[in-house]
Amino acid sequence: MVAVSSSTQEVVTTAERSAADQILTMFGRFIGVGYVFYLLVSIPLIRDLEGVSASWWTPVGLVLFFGPGLALGAASFGRRGQRALRPLAAACAVVFLLGLLTWPLGWTGETLPDGKAAWFSLFPALASLGAAVSMRPRWAFLHLAVAVTGVQLVNHYLRDAGDRSPLVADIVYSFGFSLIFVAASITASRTGFLLDRTRESTYAQAASSAAVQARTVERRRFDGLIHDNVMSTLLAASRGPMDQRLVDQASVALAELDTLRRDALPVSDFEVQDVVAHLRAAAAAVDASATLSFRFEADAAERTVPAETVRTVGAAMAEAMRNSLRHAGPDAHRSVVAALSPLGLRVTVTDDGPGFDLSSIPAHRLGVRVSILDRMHRLPGGSAALRTAVGRGTVVELRWEAQ
Repeated sequence: MVAVSSSTQEVVTTAERSAADQILTMFGRFIGVGYVFYLLVSIPLIRDLEGVSASWWTPVGLVLFFGPGLALGAASFGRRGQRALRPLAAACAVVFLLGLLTWPLGWTGETLPDGKAAWFSLFPALASLGAAVSMRPRWAFLHLAVAVTGVQLVNHYLRDAGDRSPLVADIVYSFGFSLIFVAASITASRTGFLLDRTRESTYAQAASSAAVQARTVERRRFDGLIHDNVMSTLLAASRGPMDQRLVDQASVALAELDTLRRDALPVSDFEVQDVVAHLRAAAAAVDASATLSFRFEADAAERTVPAETVRTVGAAMAEAMRNSLRHAGPDAHRSVVAALSPLGLRVTVTDDGPGFDLSSIPAHRLGVRVSILDRMHRLPGGSAALRTAVGRGTVVELRWEAQ
């Protein structure tokens, strides 16, 4: 969902519909509008056909041929009807054939003059579009062949003998013309499913990268502790006599090593000091000059945060800082504020760079959407918001609410 005001633009994560569902909705509306159009066009032909069919057949035929298509169109415009789109699309295809089967029962045997045609012969391809977006391709093509053959047989025998055109030629022409639209619909539906599979693969790769990045951040933290405490203590001991300062330094190094042994890579929960250390290491690994501040409410001092949450937030924060470095430039000032409360964790990354127009981001750019927004959305209780405008800087807010 994107909300735009006069000064800033904000984008937040919401549950996204699949590409296949969006394409199905689009075709549902197209088919529904098509049925409305053909209903209006067919009115004169409906009157003509009343003279050669039983009185009961016209209302039954109207319901069978137009009912599912009109219902599909109406459902495509409402949120509650989204789940019914695929069944209604399939109903358009199946019920059209049922309507053809009822025609011999209602036909009186009379013919139409001047080469007129049955009104339901105008839109067999429209019913086959329903099959194209709800069934396997082979069934859609089979439906088109049966529907076209059926309506051309009806037209052939409904006309006077002198007005009949070659049956095979009519079938081939009608099938070839309709095939273009059905094939395009099948291609669009398959493209939607392919996009969904590609997106799921991309999300999985992003999650894997986040896990690798989290381990890298932890490893850098450990390397820093060893370098800053252990190695410096050993070097100091090798260069001069033992004194109280060196003893104190060695004690600190041993304490840090003990903490490292006890708290290495928490599996389930991070304590407050672990949250601070992880976020600080993740931020410093990207931009050591960034300003970091941590705010913790008194009630949150003793609480723990799931390790997955801290690592996900840390990875999203690091990606936001990398984007800032890449687009706002190294001269821009960056700040990170983390706040932990009994309700959850919030991390805000801010820069005073030139900002940007969200609508100008190409659809194939995945840095913001996958590495920040979708990454946080996939975290239970997680969400993210991005606020920016040209000349106003950029703010990325990452939130996690305790479940």
